[in-house]
Amino acid sequence: MTSDFADALASGPLVLDGGLSHQLEAAGHDLGDALWSARLLADDPEAVTRAHLAYFEAGADVAITSSYQATFAGFARRGIGRERAAELLALSVESAREAARRARPSRRLWVAASAGPYGAMLADGSEYRGRCGLGAGELERFHRPRLEVLAAARPDVLALETVPDTDEAAALLRAVRGLGVPAWLSYTVAGGRTRAGQPLEEAFALAADAAEVIAVGVNCCAPEDVSGAVETAVRVTGKPVVAYPNSGETWDVKARAWRGRSSFPAERTRDWRERGARLIGGCCRVGPDTITSVARTLSPG
Repeated sequence: MTSDFADALASGPLVLDGGLSHQLEAAGHDLGDALWSARLLADDPEAVTRAHLAYFEAGADVAITSSYQATFAGFARRGIGRERAAELLALSVESAREAARRARPSRRLWVAASAGPYGAMLADGSEYRGRCGLGAGELERFHRPRLEVLAAARPDVLALETVPDTDEAAALLRAVRGLGVPAWLSYTVAGGRTRAGQPLEEAFALAADAAEVIAVGVNCCAPEDVSGAVETAVRVTGKPVVAYPNSGETWDVKARAWRGRSSFPAERTRDWRERGARLIGGCCRVGPDTITSVARTLSPG
């Protein structure tokens, strides 16, 4: 699928933003709700715009929207009806667009509409296990309606991210067909396998012939897992690769707290670029300061 965004990848790399939740929490917002950052679309959308702006000003070329955990089912649990939920999904794209307008850069800025896995809606860490118990048809029916709404809001690309297994990847690939917006497919991994334990060769192969998918890769993983995954993605698909790992700290689901230290020096991103990554940034616990370092590291100057 050709698009302006796909063309930009050809002359990449493009710098992705960091963890949106990280920036929102740094600004004092409580994200303990099951909707996570998506709650603020209803309660404080200006906060979302400011968080996106912080990353654009830090040097990011691409903002990933706050819709990762935004689903019709999740909003319904909060008493938000379908029509209002659709408005909030569209608002996630507009908030990022507004941040790009305020940034007024000398370079083109892009918006990626996030669609997290089914497990993200459960808010119990299921996205790090996969195999959620739904069949392929059920997963496709879960994802398609919100992808239709996000696509109608005209983002530059759909970010099918933090995908834990090939079952959900296959459903997402079917769900994006015919939407008219390109997508990237990004797995969360541990070592050379998906979180559900499937080899990455098998996982990336699903997207090799998917016309809608213009990039494949990994996110929400340890920085140490990126280099090998990038090489595998290039070898299996020949597509541009997306790479945006966590800081290196580990999320303790029971304690609901981060453990350990950051292992994400910006210098690592040169290696990812040399191996074939064309969309490079950070996920959980990666803030604007790190994105500034990444942008400087990857700058041709």
